[in-house]
Amino acid sequence: RRELWRMVRELAGDGMTVVWSTSYLDEAERCDDVVLMNGGRILFQGLPATFSRRCDNRVFLIRVPAEEKRSALKRFAHAGETVDTLIQGDRLRVVTKRPFEVHELRAVLQIDSQVIVDVAEPRFEDAYIDAIGGASKEESVLGGIAKARAADDVPMIEATELTKRFGDFAATDHVNFAVKQGEVFGLLGPNGAGKSTTFKMLCGLLKPTEGSARVVGIDLTFRQSEAKQRLGYMAQKFSMYDVLTVRQNLEFFAGIYGLRGRQQKQRVDELVHAFGLEFYLSTTPPSIPLGFKQRLALACALVHEPDILFLDEPTSGVDPITRREFWTHINAMVEKRITVLVTTHFMEEAEYCDRIGLVYRGRVIALGTPDELKRSVATAELPEPTMEDAFIRLVEASKL
Repeated sequence: RRELWRMVRELAGDGMTVVWSTSYLDEAERCDDVVLMNGGRILFQGLPATFSRRCDNRVFLIRVPAEEKRSALKRFAHAGETVDTLIQGDRLRVVTKRPFEVHELRAVLQIDSQVIVDVAEPRFEDAYIDAIGGASKEESVLGGIAKARAADDVPMIEATELTKRFGDFAATDHVNFAVKQGEVFGLLGPNGAGKSTTFKMLCGLLKPTEGSARVVGIDLTFRQSEAKQRLGYMAQKFSMYDVLTVRQNLEFFAGIYGLRGRQQKQRVDELVHAFGLEFYLSTTPPSIPLGFKQRLALACALVHEPDILFLDEPTSGVDPITRREFWTHINAMVEKRITVLVTTHFMEEAEYCDRIGLVYRGRVIALGTPDELKRSVATAELPEPTMEDAFIRLVEASKL
């Protein structure tokens, strides 16, 4: 994306006017002038920095223990004085309705004095969420219908010397990592890096050339059918059947996983209600909005109550509100000890993960929490690198 922006800047420098349409607000933040629209009307026109300043002294980073991160996220999201709450690496990013001093915020949100709270620079996306009235404070219905898993020390996902060759080309080259129960693990990498190939081997869609892929201790090479009953898969290009209605798609996927009769109807009805699909039940997927396609795809992946959820670029192209709604569902499932493996190229989304494997040229070149990866590239000139800074610097270092 940086290369694309460099070319656009060169064109603009030569006198060409560029009109850029995007749902990614970090891209909008790079523009010289922005027309921000929502619900068919213009919310703002002008410099992105001017719009962002509406949230001065209203954005805070709160560091809480890792095991309390999602419960604190839910608590802060429901507080009356907040308009947005996100996971940002090892901290929570909280946007408030009005400016606060840190000591005031501690009192309002009942934050312990030992917890580190820092004031953060507002981003364009912070201001957008504020301008439209804040993110939804509704909890995911999935938290009520998903069954809690018994604690299990066995790694839910394991890649051991995992390798896939196409002729002389190694798309995945001796990759090793393990994912524990209830963890959100992200595979991050540039296009063509090998993350999708690795992902497909781990959910049984590709057979490894060497090494092994295991889920819940089951080797996918020898017991693939048994393993697939334990995992759900949401493809990047939503794998719904266009000739079937929304209800028929749900019933079809339920049938594949052995749900019949009353059990199937009950599960389908639960998911229809959870994802608000009632209005579209008789509609085919090509005719429904992108956000509802995403809900349907996730519902189909969850219809058999899997222990592991594989998400391939799950929020590509969706708006910030829909992305937040999606991750509210994911966080609700993680609280039930469901394990999530996600591929993404979206840097802000990578921050939602508990750990990240950075993939480049078929290898995992870095492994750790988002903040660990950011700290690994920090310098005196760049003491607070972003996830994008870490991504670029680690990839460039691996080329040397």
